[in-house]
Amino acid sequence: MLATSLLLSAALAGAIVVLTPGPAVLAFLGIGAAQGRMAGASFLFGHLVGDLVWSTLALVALVGAKLVSPWVFNALALFCGAYLFWLGFRAVTAKRSATGGVDLSVRRPLGRGLVFGLSNPKSYPVTLSVFTALLAGDLDALTIANAPIFLAACLFGFLAADAVLIWLVGMGVVRRFYRRHELWIVRATGVLFIGFAVNTLVHAWHDISAALAPRPA
Repeated sequence: MLATSLLLSAALAGAIVVLTPGPAVLAFLGIGAAQGRMAGASFLFGHLVGDLVWSTLALVALVGAKLVSPWVFNALALFCGAYLFWLGFRAVTAKRSATGGVDLSVRRPLGRGLVFGLSNPKSYPVTLSVFTALLAGDLDALTIANAPIFLAACLFGFLAADAVLIWLVGMGVVRRFYRRHELWIVRATGVLFIGFAVNTLVHAWHDISAALAPRPA
């Protein structure tokens, strides 16, 4: 059985991972402010699947089991970068519709959150670094056997942080600010997305090149 302190640290780590500014938070704020709390909540619930997947992979890395090939992460990084670049390009080239708004509404926030969560390029490195920082003194207690309890604590942290974000995005001041500056916020977010995408693709290319480079005899 894991110690209470370790479970609290796991929950805190989960909350920090969700609240750390990045592509997912920006996408959520755009959807929630433009389409309401329910759309934002649907996006986050879809994204929750990705949070759990990346947390599991980070936990595998911490426990030390070599169960995941580096090529899996390289392939995911390429997909993540390409997907994020596409979203960024759409946002940068966004124009106002006939009604004066920005025509980038998301018809299926739950599906967008699911794909975004599984392809978010910051998820794995951020999750791994947060886990390492908060659990450094208790890593010996982590095993594959008690991993489900650990992940359940992380899930609690994810849900608590999601609740905070959903509450914030529904505030009148947030939605009024977004509507007043919608086009420029969308375009600025697109630029950030493209920056994240390029950074992800460059790192993935370097990792692949290093793996394919001939080793000295």
